[in-house]
Amino acid sequence: MKINKPHSIAVSKILCQGISLGAMTALLASTVVFAQDAAAPMPAASDQETVVVVTGFRGSLQTAINEKKRSTDMVDVIKSEDIGQFPDLNLAESLQRIPGVSIDRDGGEGKQITVRGLNSEFSRTRLNGLEALATTGSKDSSGGTNRGRGFDFNVFAADLFNSLTVRKSLSAEIEEGSLGATVDLQTARPFDYKGFTMAGSLQAGYNDAARKTEPRGTFMISNRWADGRLGALLSVAYGTRTVIENSTNTTRWENAYAVSNVGRFERYSTDGGNTFINIPQCTGAGGVCNTTEVNAQNPTLTGEAQKLARAEHPRIPRYNHFETAQKRLGVTGSFQMRPNENTLVTLDGMFAEFGANRDEWEIEAISFSRSGQGLPKTDVYNYTIDSEGTLVKGSFNDVDIRAEHRYDELTTTFTQLNLTWDQTWSDRLSTKVLIGSSKSRQDNPEQTTFTFESYNVAGYSYDYTDMTHPVFDYGKSKSGCTTDQACYWTYSTSTANGDQSLIRIRPQSVTNAFSTAKIDLKYEVNDNLTFKGGYASKSYDFNSTEYGRYTSAPLTRDENATTAGSSLLASTINGNIAGFSQSVTVGGNTYLIPNLNVIRDTFNYDCRCTNSYGTFTVNNTNSSSRTGNRIAQEIDKAAFIQLDFKGDIGSIPYRGNIGTREVETNLTATGYVGGSTSSILTTVKRRYKDSLPAMNVMIEPRENLYLRFAAAKTMARPTLLSLTPGGGSINTTAKTITTGNPYLEPTRADTMDFSVEWYPDKDTLVTLGLFNKKLHSYIQTRAQSFKLSELGYTPSDLGETSDVSYLVTTPVNTAGGNLKGYEFNIQKPFTFLPGFLSRTGGIFNYTHVESKIQYYTSATATTTTQADLLGLSPEAWNATLYYEGKALSGRVAVSYRDGYLSQLAPGSSADFWGKNETMNVDAQITYKVNKNLTFILEGINLSNEPDNRYISYNTAQGNTAQNLLYDYGTSGRQYYLGLRYKY
Repeated sequence: MKINKPHSIAVSKILCQGISLGAMTALLASTVVFAQDAAAPMPAASDQETVVVVTGFRGSLQTAINEKKRSTDMVDVIKSEDIGQFPDLNLAESLQRIPGVSIDRDGGEGKQITVRGLNSEFSRTRLNGLEALATTGSKDSSGGTNRGRGFDFNVFAADLFNSLTVRKSLSAEIEEGSLGATVDLQTARPFDYKGFTMAGSLQAGYNDAARKTEPRGTFMISNRWADGRLGALLSVAYGTRTVIENSTNTTRWENAYAVSNVGRFERYSTDGGNTFINIPQCTGAGGVCNTTEVNAQNPTLTGEAQKLARAEHPRIPRYNHFETAQKRLGVTGSFQMRPNENTLVTLDGMFAEFGANRDEWEIEAISFSRSGQGLPKTDVYNYTIDSEGTLVKGSFNDVDIRAEHRYDELTTTFTQLNLTWDQTWSDRLSTKVLIGSSKSRQDNPEQTTFTFESYNVAGYSYDYTDMTHPVFDYGKSKSGCTTDQACYWTYSTSTANGDQSLIRIRPQSVTNAFSTAKIDLKYEVNDNLTFKGGYASKSYDFNSTEYGRYTSAPLTRDENATTAGSSLLASTINGNIAGFSQSVTVGGNTYLIPNLNVIRDTFNYDCRCTNSYGTFTVNNTNSSSRTGNRIAQEIDKAAFIQLDFKGDIGSIPYRGNIGTREVETNLTATGYVGGSTSSILTTVKRRYKDSLPAMNVMIEPRENLYLRFAAAKTMARPTLLSLTPGGGSINTTAKTITTGNPYLEPTRADTMDFSVEWYPDKDTLVTLGLFNKKLHSYIQTRAQSFKLSELGYTPSDLGETSDVSYLVTTPVNTAGGNLKGYEFNIQKPFTFLPGFLSRTGGIFNYTHVESKIQYYTSATATTTTQADLLGLSPEAWNATLYYEGKALSGRVAVSYRDGYLSQLAPGSSADFWGKNETMNVDAQITYKVNKNLTFILEGINLSNEPDNRYISYNTAQGNTAQNLLYDYGTSGRQYYLGLRYKY
């Protein structure tokens, strides 16, 4: 099948917070830290034993300044001691110290980055010179399983790396695929050290929410032999961490008629529930009943009844309790050989495993999202509808309550192996050959959800007057029981009173694999001109799988309890519901929820079989799971030529580069497109080319005053998930198709950067950078009409007798927009201050970004809404204050990020999901006992910053709320106490 390409249609206000380190708890056993003292780059053979060792925080800052000065491109660098000394759990938290870089956190720790307003999908990460991708799973409110191109930095411990470089401008020799930045991660190598080096650390970590002490440690050993011509290095980082999050969530907000023309409320009372008035049912079609046209559909729906019909209520108001057991292991190995002064061979290997098994417990009012059986029947009284059309408070009778236990077993395994051969052929000619591959597999072999129900509860109430701390009362069941009693709950196989109970089994995985081979050539024409050229071939393979529990015919959905033998399962549970439940306290109240461990042991629901209790088989072609099954391969071939130049204009030195990169992208994408009774496995191939010229120029009009300018054409390819056909459905009755779009074009942009950099001394840096990017397109989901032949279908494939038109909903390229901004950075030791204050210093950076996109807030919308680019925080800043004495050192780091939009059109007529502003505070204190032994005390997320996400509306119903609760929760402060040792 072939699918044709569808036609495209000021200074930040700084908040002050009082912070207390609190009591740091832990016992410490002796051992060693991976101090990662790094030398200058690998010297030439003539002086390869002359290695300058840089130690201390200020020393690492000096090294980073030197790297920035030497680079022709616009880069920011963090060197080894910088990372080792910052109180960071992972690489993302290290990267947020760089100007223009902001991070998003999940479970209290950094996960993905945004660079100059462009989210993680627009940046690329290279590990030891090769593009790589590591992905993880997360809570649904944080995005769930990562099936995009954004790199999840929480996979890796920061201790494994000795250099991080963020490239903000591009040259022709740098791989394509990035609009935001190219992030280079470099692990340690034996030639970074003079000789035998051994270092390590052991720390005890304590989280004040989990109230649990757990280990974190690192170890590195490196040596050189044969007069320094052979070297080997091994490093290991390991740590465990328990994260407990208590939160509240709504999933979305909806109107009473959001799903059908049957409203969710049956009666209302204006006298506190003493008397009730029936609400006439709308005779229109679904969502029309929510709009101002409702009177044309049903003239009797007026006054309070009409206000209630249009008011937004929480779709699933609930408390959440998450317990995540994390384990992070990283191993790097490197072997280097210099058989002669002209040859250097390096073999790098890396293994990382990040596990995050999560238990999720929820109690929720499920009937507010119900679209079928028993509607309408809920009565509402003591309610408040605010000026934005939101039902922020109310009491209700006949509400169905659900207790839910979900368990996710999550593991990300990352491997990489690459070989580098640097060869000097003559005084002027040298080459570099790099081959390697990496593979990241995010595995979720068990994702199981089990529920208990309580039907027709009286006296349920919610109060969202304070959106971040809503108050719930779950009333009493018909038997007069409360949520902490077994008699409140039942396990139901019937739809007579409402939704059936769930046994949802949904295992899934995502694999990303890269294989790269490239050769670069450098020829020094003369002292001022250097010619560079190269060729690269890269294969990127993406495989997403998802399975679901279904019974009978393979495409008949049955996540509920109506399976063979389910009556035995139900009678067993209901006969001893207390034995199949456990107690959890959330929001100050205690509830019973299903105990999955006991249920699993009793009913063997993870057998992938049919037993006496039910059918627990899974398949990947059913209508619910099919969207998660996609395969794609991208083969990219690129060649570049580049001229590096330098010289003097009078007394003014200059240097720069100019060149072009020619790229051919070949895509093969496969996915299922189909309805509930049939599906078509579709494969599409396509090819496109890009020409990407780039230029970087630097002049030094005065000593240590640099002016830089860069311009380039850049591109970022769409996610492979959106490129694969399938992931949707075909409805031959409604004549609709929902699918991915293999013919999506990349987001292409013209970029310009200008910076002024002043280096008054070796420790001081003052920079101002200006940037502008013109995005030629953006990707949004639209609905357009096409004949089946235009889509590559034979009408008979779909049971049609003629070439009829279908309404196709698919991602397409829409109009882009301009992105512009500036960033300011200052780094200065306060040596001018008296006494001990002369050992202090500070680092501060500030970024301001602007970019507006015209969004279609639904696939069928004919008008657009202007809003910020997804992922863009208009203002962000980082500040670090440090003290470095002979023995005692310490630093406090504060990171602020404005709120931002995270998702377009998430459902229920909402325009956007977003996240409110965050300010995170981290701190570290070290005491050096001697040149080998240092004690460490550090605190992470000392402000216990909440994960505060919102949802905004601007719909035909007149609901204009812009900051309704989506999800709000905290994960606690993290403390570490330990020591590091270096020999």
